[in-house]
Amino acid sequence: MTSLAEGPALDLDLFSDAALTDPFPLYKQIRDTAPAVYLPRYGAWAMGRYADVRGALGDWESFSSARGIGLNDLANAATQGMIIATDPPEHDKLRNVLAARLSPKAIRDLRADIERRADELVAPLVERGSFDAVTDLARAFPISIVLDLIGLPQDGRDKVLGWADAAFSASGPPGPRTDAAFPLLQDQLAYLSGIEPDQLTPGSMGRAIYDAAADGLIKPESCVPLMSAYVTAGLDTTINAISNSVWYFAQHPDQWDMVRQDPSLIPAAFNEVLRIEAPVQFFCRVATRDVELDGQTLAEGSRVMMLYASANHDERKWEDPERFDVRRNPVDHLTFGYGMHGCAGQGLARLEGHSILGALARRVARFEVGAPQRRLNQLIRGLDALPTTVHAG
Repeated sequence: MTSLAEGPALDLDLFSDAALTDPFPLYKQIRDTAPAVYLPRYGAWAMGRYADVRGALGDWESFSSARGIGLNDLANAATQGMIIATDPPEHDKLRNVLAARLSPKAIRDLRADIERRADELVAPLVERGSFDAVTDLARAFPISIVLDLIGLPQDGRDKVLGWADAAFSASGPPGPRTDAAFPLLQDQLAYLSGIEPDQLTPGSMGRAIYDAAADGLIKPESCVPLMSAYVTAGLDTTINAISNSVWYFAQHPDQWDMVRQDPSLIPAAFNEVLRIEAPVQFFCRVATRDVELDGQTLAEGSRVMMLYASANHDERKWEDPERFDVRRNPVDHLTFGYGMHGCAGQGLARLEGHSILGALARRVARFEVGAPQRRLNQLIRGLDALPTTVHAG
């Protein structure tokens, strides 16, 4: 067997304040060096080119999730049994529990209600004129929708977003940020463990998870990890995509004009926001065998960071990747992952994003934003505050 660390290496710190604020120069350095680069600080490889990341995500037999998707042993142990850290056949059993409820038909059935909610949220904000696009818009919308769909009781909902943020950050390398996140992750699991099935809304996704366990389709001990997965994954991606949309359209008013003049561009515009500002920066996989990668060998047992955000900026894939262009329509970006672990809720996330952009496009001629405040999370890139003034028209 070859050494786990045999190959090109870079002494990069991807988790400093500066790197978390602007990781893209480091991602480019990784892409320009090799298909995969060893990062000795983390004892892991980083894969940053689009074709390689996509290929690895599509090859679960060579790149397993079952040994954990994070950069520390504690997180990898804590996420055992969660859908994100499983391979077939266990993965398929867990994913099938909510597959019908997240199918294209089921999402279509939600459209009218979600579009109505978007209008009800956006209209008074536009009337106010000034608001925080993160707190008042991006966070308010998915929280109400996702937690209603899961059927969580009202008590404890105010803490869910903080717990979800911590659940992601806990997957970083050992250090103060990971240490700070773990107690919150444990609080989330304790909260979910304390919910009895009859406290979940009848007919909800949460109730369906416990029904599946009662029917013997999944193990009873899988219920809380599965609830945690959907509560965590159902919020941050959508929240950051919506706030990033306001930020980018404030900086590129010509692109907003295009969307307003032709609302059929909204899906393409939302995809472009997701491409250029991927909320999820990476998940790890572990090589189950020696893998050849453009003449380079990744040894069996190597932990590999799949850099989704880097792949979305790969010059080998995208023409002028730093340019924000709503006509690009990058339907094959990797923000939602790819392959077996492609985001199960991406249809819902898209519906939420399209509904908010549609409601804004019908009312807002221009966005003006103040200095954004970035939220430093080891796995999720997003904003914590974005002072926004809108001009109706």
